[in-house]
Amino acid sequence: MNKRLYRSRSNSRLTGLCGGLAQYFGLDATLVRLLVVIAAFCSFGTVTLIYFVLSLLVPKAPYEDYAVMNPYHNY
Repeated sequence: MNKRLYRSRSNSRLTGLCGGLAQYFGLDATLVRLLVVIAAFCSFGTVTLIYFVLSLLVPKAPYEDYAVMNPYHNY
């Protein structure tokens, strides 16, 4: 199985990057968001810059994956 990193369409707060990372690594999205916020404060903004660069580089999840994750969502 070819596993790819995408920004989440269903579990998104700002850009969907933390939701996508959580799905990729099999973690809770709230935990990933909390770790990113703590790391951003401890790194004096370096993690914030990396977050926004990755948000530009990592593509959004394809719509067919979104439909599989949310079978009850009406389009």
